[in-house]
Amino acid sequence: MLEFSHVTKHYDSRTVLDDVTFDVKAGWVTGLVGPNGSGKTTLARILLGLAAADSGSVRIDGLPYTALDRPGHTVGTLFESVGLHPNMTAYRHLRIQALAVDASEKRVADVLADVGLGAAATRKIRGFSLGMRQRLGLATALLGRPQILVLDEPANGLDPEGIRWLRNFLRSFADLGGTVLVTSHQLAELARFADDVVVISQGRVVDARPIAGLGGDELEDIYRKAVGSIADLDAMRTRNEVRHATK
Repeated sequence: MLEFSHVTKHYDSRTVLDDVTFDVKAGWVTGLVGPNGSGKTTLARILLGLAAADSGSVRIDGLPYTALDRPGHTVGTLFESVGLHPNMTAYRHLRIQALAVDASEKRVADVLADVGLGAAATRKIRGFSLGMRQRLGLATALLGRPQILVLDEPANGLDPEGIRWLRNFLRSFADLGGTVLVTSHQLAELARFADDVVVISQGRVVDARPIAGLGGDELEDIYRKAVGSIADLDAMRTRNEVRHATK
């Protein structure tokens, strides 16, 4: 389980995260959605120990990421900005990453097959499409056989067949007991395989609920109402502040 408890983060005078609290259950796919700049990336950085919260905590099975014995065997991550050297082959990239998480050479071949890149193992990454790079990033996340996946826009660049494959893969991963936290702007697609959703806007959780059985249009309505409500609240606060300042 992932537990985000009252996570707050400031950069100078700007509040990036404001008392963010939610859980990601084992065996569930949780979608984390929100506008650009809402705090999703900062939250992921705190989860992985790349940034420190000013208050609150993030726990992975009761421990912070930095206290995990072998983090790569517990949490697999994929971010849009994953570093892939263009002159390296897919196999070579994964072989180097496997050393970092103490995974075998056989595991490299296995994850390449799992993500559908077995035939491209010896191709250089510079010739990969965006969708192929996303698959390679997911393969990297799977090397340590983690029970938790934290994925940032994993469907970005995938064609319709690739999106369907990813949906089925993540659903199967969770059904076998894995835990998945996935950010996405593709709400209709998220509604097809996620169990619940957390909506974050301007650093705050503005809605969190199960969505299994909902359609894409219903999820989009939930999102619009949640994000609109926080924008309306902030606009009201701004008007009140101006009104008081001019009295």
